[in-house]
Amino acid sequence: MNKQQLADELSNRVGGVSRGQAEKVLEEFTHIVTERLIADEDVTLAGFGAFSSRKRKGRIGVNPRNIKEQIEIPSVKVAKFKPGKNLKDALKRAGRAPMHEAPAETPESATDEPAPEAPEEENQI
Repeated sequence: MNKQQLADELSNRVGGVSRGQAEKVLEEFTHIVTERLIADEDVTLAGFGAFSSRKRKGRIGVNPRNIKEQIEIPSVKVAKFKPGKNLKDALKRAGRAPMHEAPAETPESATDEPAPEAPEEENQI
């Protein structure tokens, strides 16, 4: 799911919010989180997770263009995300669902007639 799809989903679920407004909220959210991480502050969404920044130490690496040459990789600030309990639990529950279980029968699938085939599109890329 990309940002535009997320904005569409938000506008569908939250009454009175247009897609443009949802996109603006997402844009501001990312700016706020980014600003806080740059300032070495954590951003915690209870139950969902926490964004934080950490400094990764510099190290000596190998130049991929010349494997005999060593290069210094500088220290850098990186973003981290630690999932919260609710998110972890939801993913665990989703992972436990039997994969071989037949889907529940819907009124459309309750008939003995086969479903009509979708017409093939000629201009597929």
